[in-house]
Amino acid sequence: MAWTKYQLFLAGLMLVTGSINTLSAKWADNFVAPGCGGIKEHSFQHPFLQAVGMFLGELSCLAAFFLLRCRAARHPDASMDPQQPFNPLLFLPPALCDMTGTSIMYVALNMTSASSFQMLRGAVIIFTGLFSVAFLGRRLALSQWLGILATIVGLVVVGLADLLSKHDDQHKLSEVITGLFGFVILSLLLVPMYYIPAGSFSGNPRGTLEDTLDAFCQVGRQPLIALALLGNISSIAFFNFAGISVTKELSATTRMVLDSLRTIVIWALSLALGWEAFHPLQILGFFILLMGTALYNGLHRPLLTRLARGRPPSAEEGEHERLLAGARTPINDAS
Repeated sequence: MAWTKYQLFLAGLMLVTGSINTLSAKWADNFVAPGCGGIKEHSFQHPFLQAVGMFLGELSCLAAFFLLRCRAARHPDASMDPQQPFNPLLFLPPALCDMTGTSIMYVALNMTSASSFQMLRGAVIIFTGLFSVAFLGRRLALSQWLGILATIVGLVVVGLADLLSKHDDQHKLSEVITGLFGFVILSLLLVPMYYIPAGSFSGNPRGTLEDTLDAFCQVGRQPLIALALLGNISSIAFFNFAGISVTKELSATTRMVLDSLRTIVIWALSLALGWEAFHPLQILGFFILLMGTALYNGLHRPLLTRLARGRPPSAEEGEHERLLAGARTPINDAS
C-alpha cells in the first residue's frame, strides 16, 4: 500500500526532528564559554538543565492537546468512545523513572559521541524483554531471545569502538503528563543539585552535580548555546508528535525503522561536522544492533513468509500435491 502525502510528511518530520534533538544537545556540549564571576572558559556540560529543557519541550505538547480537545468538543464524533476518568498521579511513578533515565541519558551524551550515544540507546530492548518476563509473566519467542543476545553483542562492539576512538580523558497524553511531572520535579531538584558535590564526575568549575547559574552565565556569553538549547526543546516536541502519529497512521515497525535511519543520519552528520572520527567497528556494531532490533520486533517473519512462498516445491512436496489433486478428481471423470 502506497503512503499518503501526510504519512510521508510524518515520517520525514520524525526523522528530521529526532536527528536535530540529539545533534543540538551535542552541539551545546561542544561550546566553550566563560562562567559566572570571571571563571575561565570551559565546556557547556549541564546535563540536568538540558533534561529540564527536554521535559519543557514535551510539556509544550499540552497546547496541541488542548487545541485538539477543543476541536473534538466542537465536532463530536459518535464513533469515538468517551474518555475514561483517571487519576493523573498514576503517571507519577513512570514520570520519575523517565526523569531519571533522561538525566542519565544527557550525562552519557556528554561522555560519548552523538552516534555512539544513539546506538547505545538500543539497550532498552534488553531490559524491556527481561522485565516483561520477570514482572508481566510473558514468554519470549526464540527470535526475541536471539534479538536480545544480538543487541548485547552489538552494544559491546559499539562501546569498544567508542573506547578505541577516544584520544583524550575529558571525562574520568501520557507523554504530556510525564513531561509535566518531569519538568516540575527536575526543576525543583536543580536547587539541591547546586550544593551536592560530585568531584571529578562533575563538568562544572564548582564541582557540584549541577550549576544552573553557571549554565545561564555561559548562555549569556555565548548566544549560540541558547540556539542549541532552543533546537533541543522544540525538536523533542515535534518528534514526540511525529512518533505517536507514525505509530498510529503506519505501524510501530515503521517507527522502529525510522529510528534506525535516525542513527545513520546522526552518524553521517557527526562525521561531516568533524565531531568524531570514523571507526569501522561502529559499522559492525550498528548492523548487529539493527539485526537484534529486527529479530526482537519480528521483522524477520514477513521475510521468511515471502521466501517460503517464492521457493519452488521439493520433490516430496510435489508428489504430495499431485496425490491431493488426484484425490480431488471426481470418480466419474472420463479423463
